[in-house]
Amino acid sequence: MTSRETFAGWYRNRFVWVAAILAMTAGAVVLANSADSGAEPADLQAQIMTRMRTTLERADPGQHNHAGHNVRQASTGQEAKPTVICGVRVYGYEPAEATALVDVQTVYGFHLCGIAEPKRPWDWAVKLAGPVIMDMSTEPPGIQVVEATADVMFVDRLREMFPNKYADLALKEALAGPEMADLRRRYDAAAGL
Repeated sequence: MTSRETFAGWYRNRFVWVAAILAMTAGAVVLANSADSGAEPADLQAQIMTRMRTTLERADPGQHNHAGHNVRQASTGQEAKPTVICGVRVYGYEPAEATALVDVQTVYGFHLCGIAEPKRPWDWAVKLAGPVIMDMSTEPPGIQVVEATADVMFVDRLREMFPNKYADLALKEALAGPEMADLRRRYDAAAGL
């Protein structure tokens, strides 16, 4: 048989343990939420990708409009600007020895963006795609796409604009599988599909 004091001591300790568990759980929730608060990723490549994607998605579609695609613009001040959802790939950056995002001056990469209109599936969306150069020394970063002209073929223009080591990648590589899957998922959400 247990005495009244033993039972009271156990009961009191149980509340101490419950309080300790709740405090640890609350601490874990705070840490998890602060990790998802939009802080920049730790590695430089991921930081550059995030900055490229954010810059392209916030830019007016006309800034990276090319290849004859015209994005429907809002005709009155009351209509919302179309939502741009982008996937990116970084081929490289200058200076190559940069170790922090603030040190990166120029980024060479690829972008594939879809203009998310309500209920419009990906296959029918206006898309903007191709090699891109971002000038990270300005705010917001400058966007320059590779385009052919009447006098210069696309491949020649690409080789004029990109260093050789990145031009070769740009001619044969686009988005990686996980980035493309993430792009499609975010597009579908933005289009309400």
